[in-house]
Amino acid sequence: MSDVRVRFAPSPTGYLHIGGVRTALFNWLFARHAGGSFLLRIEDTDRDRSTEEAIHAIIDGLRWAGLDWDEGPYRQTDRLDLYRTHAMALLEQGQAYWCICTAEELEERRKKAQALGESLKYDGRCRHRGITAPDQPATLRFKSPQEGQTVVEDFIKGTIVFDNQVLDDLIILRTNGYPTYNFSVVIDDGLMNITHVIRGDDHVNNTPRQIPMFQALGFSTPQFAHLPMILGSDKTRLSKRHGATSILAYRDMGYLPEAMVNYLVRLGWSHGDQEIFSLQEMVELFDVRHVQKASAVFNPEKLRWVNAQYLRTSEPRQVAKHLIPFLQKEGYDEAAFRLIPGGVEALVPPLRERSETLLDLVKGAIPYFEENITVDEAAAKKFLTPAIASSLTKFAERIRTLTDFSKATLEKIFHAILEEEGLKMGKLAQPLRVALTGRTVSPGIYDVMELLGKERTIQRIQAAIRLATDAHSAEK
Repeated sequence: MSDVRVRFAPSPTGYLHIGGVRTALFNWLFARHAGGSFLLRIEDTDRDRSTEEAIHAIIDGLRWAGLDWDEGPYRQTDRLDLYRTHAMALLEQGQAYWCICTAEELEERRKKAQALGESLKYDGRCRHRGITAPDQPATLRFKSPQEGQTVVEDFIKGTIVFDNQVLDDLIILRTNGYPTYNFSVVIDDGLMNITHVIRGDDHVNNTPRQIPMFQALGFSTPQFAHLPMILGSDKTRLSKRHGATSILAYRDMGYLPEAMVNYLVRLGWSHGDQEIFSLQEMVELFDVRHVQKASAVFNPEKLRWVNAQYLRTSEPRQVAKHLIPFLQKEGYDEAAFRLIPGGVEALVPPLRERSETLLDLVKGAIPYFEENITVDEAAAKKFLTPAIASSLTKFAERIRTLTDFSKATLEKIFHAILEEEGLKMGKLAQPLRVALTGRTVSPGIYDVMELLGKERTIQRIQAAIRLATDAHSAEK
């Protein structure tokens, strides 16, 4: 199977849709499982809609998802001469012909055929004219077979039979000399020795149009697998009305690429009841024949769950690598990162239990980077009272002399003060939490202090004592 060659061939006419990423992923897994090659090809011959920005977005999205390619990215606009050469070869072989029918004439005939309930395909009137050197704008059409059947053995859909009599004589070169999609894709797949075409099932009807071209050009016909669509919650094709559909939007929303890939592989493929897969497991287990025929439904809640699992189980260093750009976007730099003993990586274990995305981690991390935190007013009023000030003072004094500022030591001091003061745990823990983070919810109080370090822990407790005292004075 090492001769397997597959490709992902997006058109750069907009953002990279997550459906496209799933197609790329299934191709990538198929190639990696077989020890074959995965090619990236940019189909940019639509000059009016293709943009450089979209090309960069495609490349950035694939790189973010970790889908590396062995060849490419090829661009069709760099290969125009190849398409024209092969088109002229078909013309010389009598497999193609010039068509001088204008767009207006074609539209008029289409409307008449529609009114009469007849076939809307091109009526073939230029097929036998024998035009060799058109003296007016002309397209080049491929002579599609009009008899018999084209049979496709699809890896996912099974046997699909098409009657050739319904096939149109497709335009392969436009009047401006540019190739059409169905022609350029055949040339590329043939010359690049693509063995398997794995693509969305919106291309099923293109397959019987393309197979005769492979045959006419003397290329080996690849095997086909057409993936079912991804649907939204209302069972219609996934689109913007269902929420974000761009892969880079999910990057910016704080999803881990490993989690996104894991979620996408389960949209239409399964291995028993297993939900979470390592990349190595995906490569070892993936078989395109096990892709389901029915469309898969995109579930944002399930994606968040998968992402949360990855946040909780991934190496803290790996999570920190993805977290740092989000923190930098919030204005924090290396100087801020150095405030935390152990750096950003140390933040991950205590914060991730309450987080589902990297944005949640950012929100939880803010108190550890600020020199002066803003204390929630309601929390201060409830917990930073004169009655607790003496206990906070005692705690600050006890930890000031510590040389071992660890969770174990902090816990001993904390419980000693509880016993001395006759306090229940929450009566001291919550005031400390508000003093240190400005919030009523945080990781464990000892984790918080370790992350802040001794000096900042003492400074914040002292600021909270002043806040409690000032509030008491103001009330008088």
